[in-house]
Formats: sequence, structure tokens, C-alpha cells
Amino acid sequence: MRHSEFHRSHHIGWLRAAVLGANDGIISTSSLIIGIATAHATHQNILLTGMAGLVSGAMAMAAGEYVSVSSQADTETADLVREQDELSTQPEHELEELTGIYMQRGLTHELAKQVATQLTAHDALAAHARDELGIIDAMNARPIQAALASAGTFAIGAALPLLIAFFASAANIVPFVAVTSLAFLALLGGLAAKVGGANIWIGTGRVAFWGALAMAATAGVGSLFGVAIA
Repeated sequence: MRHSEFHRSHHIGWLRAAVLGANDGIISTSSLIIGIATAHATHQNILLTGMAGLVSGAMAMAAGEYVSVSSQADTETADLVREQDELSTQPEHELEELTGIYMQRGLTHELAKQVATQLTAHDALAAHARDELGIIDAMNARPIQAALASAGTFAIGAALPLLIAFFASAANIVPFVAVTSLAFLALLGGLAAKVGGANIWIGTGRVAFWGALAMAATAGVGSLFGVAIA
């Protein structure tokens, strides 16, 4: 029976994109709402601005993640093609290269050569991809997965302060959105830290800090200009 273990690093692909998306959704939308509200915009314009920020932000996150991760996937593919060509034209050199890698990890030359020979016979490309290039299945670039995770979580994150703004009165939008958004960010930071196996308080604090800084900055901009939007 094959022994299967749970490793948190197996989640790193979708977890990074999901946390980044939700975090950006909450921070950017709440900051946008607070900035517009402190500029004395009408309640309708605040909601319209928040909705526009949600849609444009989700699409931007999807496009950005897809392009970024696609570039990573292209680089990995190019490296694998090159490695396959070298395996076909220089098999002995590649075998010695793999042997040297295992020797650097502490194996004797005889054992390293034996391991390299057996792994080459089993799946030479997989062995070189993993041990020479550092490409493993759990960390493989998946552009569509990253794009969907980022866009979806951004929209969910952005919807939270938008809903608060919808139900809050015009006079209370700024404090209500600020407080609840910081609470959402703290919860997100703690959850992400727990899933990733990190310290929950550190994860909560750093997310809340940057969120508060972003909201304070946009509130300052809105107050500075103080333009009433009709």
C-alpha cells in the first residue's frame, strides 16, 4: 500500500493566489470606498465606485495571475525540452550530472551512481526535473487555476466591504467599512497562517497593518481633495 502524507506545501499554489486575491479585494475595495466617501461623494456614487472596483479588480487579478504563471509554465516547459534533448544526445554526461547531485546531498559515489542509474532507467526526465531543475508536481505552474482562484477570492473579498457600504448610512460608511474590513483582514490573515502552518498572530497582524495603512492613505487623499461628486 502506498504511504501518503499530508504536506502544507502541496497547497502553496492555490493558497498563495487565494490569499492574495482575497486580501487585495478587501484592501483595495474598502480603501476605494473610504477614499471616495471622505471626498463627500453621494451614497450611490460610493456603491457604484465600489462595484466598478470589484469587477475591474477581479479581472485584473485574473489576467495578472494568468500571465505571470503562464510565463513560469513556459520557462519550466523550455527547461524540460532542453533537458530531454540533453538526455537524448548526452546520456552519460547527464547520468554523471545526476550522480554528482546525489553526492552533494551526502551519498557515496557508488551509492549515488546506483541511485542515478536506477532513477534514469525508471524516468530520466522526471529525475532531472525534480533533482536538477527543482520542478515538482506539487509546485507546478497552473495558470488557469491561479487565475480563477485570484479572481474568485478577489470578488469575495471585495464584496465584503461593498455589502457593508450598501447597508450603512452615508454618515457611517467610513467607520463601518474601516472597522469591519480590518476584522475581515485579521480573520483572513489568521486563517491563511493556520492553513500554512505559520504563527497565527503574526499572520493576523501583518495583514491588518497593511490594510489599515492603505485605508488611512486613501482616506487622507479623499480628505485632502474633498471634492463633492455629483
